[in-house]
Amino acid sequence: MGFVSLVGAGPGDPELLTVKAVDRLKTADLVLYDALVPIEIVELATHAQRFCVGKRSNKKIINQETIQRLMIRGARLGRRVVRLKCGDPFVLGRGGEEALALKNAGVSFEIIPGLTSAITAPSLAGIPLTHRGLASGFVVVSGHSEAAFKPILSSVAPNSLTLIVLMGMSTREKIASYLINQGWQSTTCTAIVLAASTRNMRTWNGQLQELKTAVIDTTDGAPGTIIIGDVVGLRSLIANVEYLEINDAISNG
Repeated sequence: MGFVSLVGAGPGDPELLTVKAVDRLKTADLVLYDALVPIEIVELATHAQRFCVGKRSNKKIINQETIQRLMIRGARLGRRVVRLKCGDPFVLGRGGEEALALKNAGVSFEIIPGLTSAITAPSLAGIPLTHRGLASGFVVVSGHSEAAFKPILSSVAPNSLTLIVLMGMSTREKIASYLINQGWQSTTCTAIVLAASTRNMRTWNGQLQELKTAVIDTTDGAPGTIIIGDVVGLRSLIANVEYLEINDAISNG
């Protein structure tokens, strides 16, 4: 019997992988990776068969049940399988479902956490999620549908904490309108961080009311993280030097 590692690939920068994640990739026989995982990370699995099993632009390449069957079959053939997932396996992904499927199939597995973009995107843009006097907590929601975000947003007191929305670029108009209708100030500081930690990283800043109609270039398909709350206003004070400029300076010695 082989073994399955559910590995978090982090936000995109290979240097933000954990040491254990790199080790599992280098020793893997089979890697099943999400569509948004950068090729530089996938190529760390130099001795493995590698298959993309994610989806892009709402077009499924392979369904969830098939992914789980591939993991189980690979392990039963004695292979070291890595299921490589964007961010962290258990944050708005289907890592829990995959872990349960492996458990029910009697397959040994491990969870290797990764840095979720819910945390890293704001940090790299110079936005603290909590700050004394501004926000003592934060909530992360999926923005892919109203059914996903409305129950949570309806329970949050307006402007009481920092709100992070993942997978919400296509529904940002609905999210902004709903929050304002719930009592959030229309002038609440808001940011969108695109392609966090990569060379294409960029940040939009504005107000909550502007989130509905802001022109955001997403032609490259970069994932976006939306941050809403007073802490966004600190970015102009903290982010004196952009992440990519720092990265370039280090790379160039």
